Amino acid sequence: MRLDYDSRSMKERFDHLVKVVSSDRFLKKMGLGNEVPFFICPFRPEEAVDMQDLVDKLASRLQKKGVTILQINLYDLCLDLLQKRGVLEQILEEEQDYERDDLMGLLDGLVDPEKYLAPSVAERMKQVKYDVIFITGIGEVYPYLRPHKVLNNLHKVAKREPTVTFFPGQYTQSHSSGSSLDLFGRMRNDLYYRAFNILKYEV
Repeated sequence: MRLDYDSRSMKERFDHLVKVVSSDRFLKKMGLGNEVPFFICPFRPEEAVDMQDLVDKLASRLQKKGVTILQINLYDLCLDLLQKRGVLEQILEEEQDYERDDLMGLLDGLVDPEKYLAPSVAERMKQVKYDVIFITGIGEVYPYLRPHKVLNNLHKVAKREPTVTFFPGQYTQSHSSGSSLDLFGRMRNDLYYRAFNILKYEV
């Protein structure tokens, strides 16, 4: 069954997220059974700019409530990986000479979620103390990184503290067919993915 986008205003969703993420139930991972505390916050693609502003304000508000957020933007992380590998400038200079598929294949190999991206996230997790992880930039790294590959690999490393991924599209859940990440509300991914919709999470 397809879930419609949340009809609440941005402010109402902001208030909901503040209430949920600062709650003991969320921070202590109650009511999840044996599942990893991984959450999806879906939003309309056209809300991307407003949502990034919401995420920044949310992190600031939570900090004042004593909840420390580790923010990871996947686009910035990919640029950092390419910079560290010494290939970013070359790729930027030669981008126009590549065929689209060749460029996508090159980037996919250089920032492979399993080999490079997830380990880089794990390394950042070790460097600071935090209570919750916010993941952004899913839309910006498409198409050279597919959402299900990114999130399935992050699911393996970000499993101690709650992780919230802000997703530009729909997160569809069905008992019969599992879960589906529909990037931009159009690119359906039928692979099963275990996560909780944080907009449906109550405290």
